[in-house]
Amino acid sequence: MTAQRQQCSSLGPLAEKTFDNFLPEGHAHDQRQRDSLQRAYEQARGFAEKPRGWVLLHGGYGCGKTHLAAAIANHCLLQGADVFFVNTPDLLDHLRATFGPGSPVAYDNLFEQTRNAPLLVLDDLGAENPTQWAQEKLYQIINHRYNAALPTVITCNVELERIEPRVRSRLVDMDLVRKFVIDAPDFRRAESDQTNLSSLAIHARQTFETLDLRVGEIASEHQKLLRTAAQAAQQFAEQPDGWLILTGGHGCGKTHLAAAIANQRIRNGHPALFITAADLLDHLRATFSPDSLVRFDKQFFELRNAALLVLDDLTMQSATPWAREKLLQLIDHRYVARLPTVVTTSTDKSELGERLESRLLDPQLSIICPITAPMYKGGKRKSRRGAR
Repeated sequence: MTAQRQQCSSLGPLAEKTFDNFLPEGHAHDQRQRDSLQRAYEQARGFAEKPRGWVLLHGGYGCGKTHLAAAIANHCLLQGADVFFVNTPDLLDHLRATFGPGSPVAYDNLFEQTRNAPLLVLDDLGAENPTQWAQEKLYQIINHRYNAALPTVITCNVELERIEPRVRSRLVDMDLVRKFVIDAPDFRRAESDQTNLSSLAIHARQTFETLDLRVGEIASEHQKLLRTAAQAAQQFAEQPDGWLILTGGHGCGKTHLAAAIANQRIRNGHPALFITAADLLDHLRATFSPDSLVRFDKQFFELRNAALLVLDDLTMQSATPWAREKLLQLIDHRYVARLPTVVTTSTDKSELGERLESRLLDPQLSIICPITAPMYKGGKRKSRRGAR
């Protein structure tokens, strides 16, 4: 590889990203996630050997898609091909900068280099500021390469519905584009089983071992429902599948069961995100602050795609239209994707609203466990511990 070709590629520090130092097994605990990463890795290697058509690598932050895209570029450079690798927001910034009086690069030269590169790797499509000018430039580049069927690799972490319609129509053409969804956790957070969104730490003592079934303290009909909910929670913790909905008044034990599920999953080496609905909305609002270190879309993506989401104390009472819409979007996504989810709520179903009720109470997806026990007030009493 010549130094000039390497410099022209604009890979920079990504020149060290190769197939040899990529971990195709990833850090996922779920077999489905591991399979998606392995499949993307194999297809990327195949494309690098013979770059034809387009490859779209779609997935969350840190899942490995940029590494694979850079590995394709580096492999092709080693084979003597000319490659142009560029981050989408950076490309648009560079194009804007060419209009400056001191720009060392002419706009036409950079635009043509991007449109006609023998192999273009366009990283992080969708992260750009979607101004009318930016959308037009991207469309011109992508449409030109689409019509000419020039080899192109694109990475994207936003839903395709958010991409400008003309561009999106090119990306979903199955005759030209091979799309690979990488459903894997963030490589950069591999050493941590919990996200900074999770509030599970304050519920560390709420486990199945510390659960009090309140035998002899509450009426038998209440105790029977509590035991049934505890058994369902334990089964769900062993193998999360579908949704578990725990309903009941404050202090009845539903949060303890929800936390016990998350604690057991973490203890067994699996990821789990435990968060109250109120905290969730606070985290999302905080991303709009000028001082926020995380973008809204990244935070929301993490919530929507958590391997296991435990959403405690869901309520729509006093929810603003924005809050209601965010909660509905979150639940709709996980409902359609059938992602394992635990929800606790004390809200009567008539107050949830028709749309939310249809998701939470769908018998084909959800196990619904009502808990009618009165509020637990603590204190010493003779009782049986555990729900085994």
